[in-house]
Amino acid sequence: MSPDGFAFVGGGFDRAAHLRDQPDALDALWPMARVLRVDVEFCALDDARFDAWPLGAALAETRPAAALFLGLADSEACFALEQPAQDGPTCDLRRAGMDWPDREAALFAAAAGVLNWLRRSRHCGGCGTAVLPRQAGWSMCCPSCGLESFPRSDPAIIVAVTSGDRLLLGRPARWPPGQWSVLAGFIEPGESLTQAVVREVFEESGVRVSGVRFVADQPWPFPHSLMLGCVAVADADAPDPVAGEELEQVRWFSRAEVADGLAASGAGPDGLPPPLAFSPQLSISRTLIGAWCSGR
Repeated sequence: MSPDGFAFVGGGFDRAAHLRDQPDALDALWPMARVLRVDVEFCALDDARFDAWPLGAALAETRPAAALFLGLADSEACFALEQPAQDGPTCDLRRAGMDWPDREAALFAAAAGVLNWLRRSRHCGGCGTAVLPRQAGWSMCCPSCGLESFPRSDPAIIVAVTSGDRLLLGRPARWPPGQWSVLAGFIEPGESLTQAVVREVFEESGVRVSGVRFVADQPWPFPHSLMLGCVAVADADAPDPVAGEELEQVRWFSRAEVADGLAASGAGPDGLPPPLAFSPQLSISRTLIGAWCSGR
């Protein structure tokens, strides 16, 4: 994971976008390129070692049309290719974010995000005609009306809201018992980052905030979000929050409560879940919570 403590941001590879529309150059790179194979569930069929990913020549004599060009890693070309699931071990993207080296996890995240978009974007959004891939998988073009579309990233805010020595946390009903997080939500069209933070926090908790400050960002390819991590401040005497439609519960937590939750791991006594649990270390949510708790 990155020095910031969360996954998918330590790229370490060159996306080499100038090569995407040079098919001859990509054909020449294919035989000695490393290929990350991904199944239909977006699980990697290869392990974390970049030099163990199969070479293009071992998979196909010529570059398949469906091969997605990811870029250059230490001058070695890298592609992603969707293949049928196999009986051997696989690795899902969340586990890769925790366990894989930064570069390999970032390559996997890029592959999963674009392949997911390609699968959902087979027809033109303008006229409905079946589209054709371009730029080595990085765009789709309509042969009828000429509309070209590109992989999407949905911007979303995720914010640590404080009030004196308290942190605002919420949980939806679908989460495991005891799991909480800082608040998050998507940015709407025509809305600034600050406006989105103020609106989302109020909608989900009824709490008014100010002093919004951007802290860090994280690609979150589940399936295609960009998390914009922020901090914001509510009045020291801010009222008890009231959960909106998206949350089952929302409330203030003391620094001591949060510290106990961060220190807990796995199940508590008798196999019961801990009274307060957070997202795994790969997420920017956990980093925001930990940074607040430690006074950073």
